[in-house]
Amino acid sequence: MTTTPTAQTTQVYRVYIKAAPEKVWDAITKPEWTDRYGYGGRTDFDLRPGAPFQTHPSEAMVKGAAEQGFEMPDVVIDGEVVEADPPNKLVLMWRMLMDPEVEAEGFTRLTFEIEEAAGATRLTVVHELAGAPKLASLVSGSQEAGGAGGGWSWILSDLKSLLETGKILAE
Repeated sequence: MTTTPTAQTTQVYRVYIKAAPEKVWDAITKPEWTDRYGYGGRTDFDLRPGAPFQTHPSEAMVKGAAEQGFEMPDVVIDGEVVEADPPNKLVLMWRMLMDPEVEAEGFTRLTFEIEEAAGATRLTVVHELAGAPKLASLVSGSQEAGGAGGGWSWILSDLKSLLETGKILAE
């Protein structure tokens, strides 16, 4: 997996997954998949441009937050679909709602590019984070030692593991 975090403005992540582009698309956009990898959370999409989307926390997220002494909101990520071209490209305006300071940074642009490549699928994630330094730090994984998780690298590694083996990294 190639990772190029530039926490200031734009982060680009690329992973090759031994699965069809349609399967990768489904894993990113279908709620029955989104709750199975990464940090979990059921994402409900209406894939029409301009439509809102929301991610609701998984039970594990709610439990983990309670163990750390804070309450998890009912919606942890929200935003708007900018472009949806199944199974090739998804562009979102994306905002994390789990921390008031991160939420206050506002919406960032998140792009998933899905392409066939050498018998696999190349998934490139571009997260444009200008004006969102706290979010940039979180999604880069640089807050992992403090319990904030491994960011996009970890999420994409978990997605790859699930699609290729049927198991997430924690199993």
